[in-house]
Amino acid sequence: MKLSVIIVNYNVRYFLELCLRSVKSALVSIDAEIIVVDNNSSDESCEMVSELFSEVTLISNKENVGFSKANNQGVAVAQGKYVCILNPDTVVAEDTFVQIVSFADSQNNLGIVSCKLIDGAGGFLPESKRHVPTPLVAIKKLLGFSKSYYASEVEKNSIAKVSVFVGAFMFLSKKVYLEVGGFDERYFMYGEDIDLSYSVINAGYDNFYYGKTSVIHYKGESTLKDATYAKRFYGAMQLFYVKYFKTNAIFDAVISIGVKITPLLSNIFKEKKLDVRPEKTLEIDKQSFKEIIELFAKQENYYKIHLKNSGFLIGSKSSKSRGEVVFKS
Repeated sequence: MKLSVIIVNYNVRYFLELCLRSVKSALVSIDAEIIVVDNNSSDESCEMVSELFSEVTLISNKENVGFSKANNQGVAVAQGKYVCILNPDTVVAEDTFVQIVSFADSQNNLGIVSCKLIDGAGGFLPESKRHVPTPLVAIKKLLGFSKSYYASEVEKNSIAKVSVFVGAFMFLSKKVYLEVGGFDERYFMYGEDIDLSYSVINAGYDNFYYGKTSVIHYKGESTLKDATYAKRFYGAMQLFYVKYFKTNAIFDAVISIGVKITPLLSNIFKEKKLDVRPEKTLEIDKQSFKEIIELFAKQENYYKIHLKNSGFLIGSKSSKSRGEVVFKS
């Protein structure tokens, strides 16, 4: 088997349905499988998968074991030469996996491949390509200087070696994944994608950003919207630095301060601009997923996606929060 697509789900039943529809369309010409690992959702996600996607391998956890452990569970049963870690709030184009598998097959020292991510409003997500967040880079990011955090020197439509990717889309061989130990399960949420990216680089492989295909990621980059998020995020960063870098009292103090002040700064600089573009609904059966993604990227309108006979629409006007599910009356 060529590819195993692994999706860890937790209470995003409607996004998962849209995601699975797009993934199925993208795997028509590939010997592949889809594995969904559900972290004890309470929103009928598992029932939906069993009813609508019987061909999908479903692992139903009895508790929320976290993103890292759940992905490791999926990879453990994966039959593909390659695995793709994919978020349930994404939409892929019909040729996304075809392109990336072809690119992967052409490389001799392949680590991780990721692609261009856009948010639900069509905007490019800079976390699609990042540098290793060394302590100095992290402090600059904390202080609002993010240029050295993102790989902004790499053109968003290009193909280039890039160090770090976001966990929404990470494609690599199962062999390399297992060689580096997969996701470090000490990370419950946040930071595990940075850790895996860096582990692969340290093992001597080349990570690539492949900007020739785009994927919608409704969640976007999570904002530091409250103290709980900040504590978890910077806690994950501290784990990363203890694992790979020497820390010191000054750095630890800066991180500690960041946990306290970042939510306050987030409220001060919170995005207030509303999307005033015309709203339009896109019907999946009338347009391909690739056509829909291309329309999003043009940013001429604000789009909601409707799955035929589903009774709901999905849309987003911001990269700062999860997309919106609207139920048809």
